Amino acid sequence: TRPPFAGLANLSWEALASLPTPCYLLDEAQLRRNGELLLGVQQRTGCKILLAQKAFSNFNVYPVLAPYLAGTEASGLYEARLGKEEMPQGEVHVFCGAYREDEFQELLQYADHIVFNSIHQLKAFGPRGKQAGKSLGLRVNPECSTQEGHAIYDPCAPGSRMGVTRNVWDQEMDEATLSLLDGIHFHTLCEQNSDDLKTTLAAVEEKFGDILPEMKWINMGGGHHITRPGYDMATLERCIRRAQHDWGVTVYLEPGEACALNAGYLLTRVLDVVQNGDTTIAILDASAACHMPDVIEMPYRPPLLGAGEPGEKPCAVRLAGPTCLAGDVIGDYGFDAVPEVGDLLVFGDMAIYTTCKNNTFNGMPLPGIYARKPDGTAREIVTFGYRDFKYRLGQKEKK
Repeated sequence: TRPPFAGLANLSWEALASLPTPCYLLDEAQLRRNGELLLGVQQRTGCKILLAQKAFSNFNVYPVLAPYLAGTEASGLYEARLGKEEMPQGEVHVFCGAYREDEFQELLQYADHIVFNSIHQLKAFGPRGKQAGKSLGLRVNPECSTQEGHAIYDPCAPGSRMGVTRNVWDQEMDEATLSLLDGIHFHTLCEQNSDDLKTTLAAVEEKFGDILPEMKWINMGGGHHITRPGYDMATLERCIRRAQHDWGVTVYLEPGEACALNAGYLLTRVLDVVQNGDTTIAILDASAACHMPDVIEMPYRPPLLGAGEPGEKPCAVRLAGPTCLAGDVIGDYGFDAVPEVGDLLVFGDMAIYTTCKNNTFNGMPLPGIYARKPDGTAREIVTFGYRDFKYRLGQKEKK
């Protein structure tokens, strides 16, 4: 589950009400607090922490995070280029499930570390990467699942396409290919604590412990909820030091959520309130399907400022979007009173997996993006309109 609602200190309702809805509001002060926690881990252990851009890629606020991070992690060509352009002082790491022949040469312009998902692709592209002076890695699958109920996010689920198992390694690896490798990468966690990293690291040692002393680095992937209240920092740091001591490697972590946890809000207004039997439904100008797709995909219920669980407060209300999708439902919440048309609602923890995943299904407008400065004032980053919807779907008019 996601953490409870947090943030919004020094930001008045009057300031919130002045913003158009729906809109995302990024919290620069919270980004900085997250960065300070991540920097502390690096300073105490000597590891390197990267921003996983798949979770958060609002580059206009990269300058807030950059002083605290070693660089960026990308999932392909465009994210690698973004990291190189917008956090140029940092390292650029890239992992992709499969690289394209027609993109790889350009990728070499941006990436410092390139991680492959298969031995076949390592053989196909690795020599060119090595010739270009890149540090190469291979993602492994330790076949150790520590997740429950989220198979869609579990890289160690049966039949997973992510990473090389030891059985495949033994069948396909040869000395020439092994000589290309500088590092081993694994990513098995999703919003988890460090006890699961400890379990996973033991499985990695069991499966690949004979390989690791030959490597220069190990990347422990993402899914570490480092900046979440109550996270077990001591166990994380013991895992890092263990890898450094036992295998003599540089340790990388590449969290996405931890960088921007509780550092964004989605502001929305009530458009209508309808009744179906015993269910009261408030229809908002924000959509789960379009503006916070993980609510449906994961699924989860996002935290809402001032609301509680159904039954905790006098009125239970279902919040839903305005699209034609019957399942465009955000969740059921408890309120002191049923929200009225025009009321402003504020969802929390909306910096991650939102702006980088939203869409214009049903012709829904993309929410504008604003930044909350440390003094509590807000600035516009970007807004969108009809042309942004239209020209994703076809060619612009020729003059």
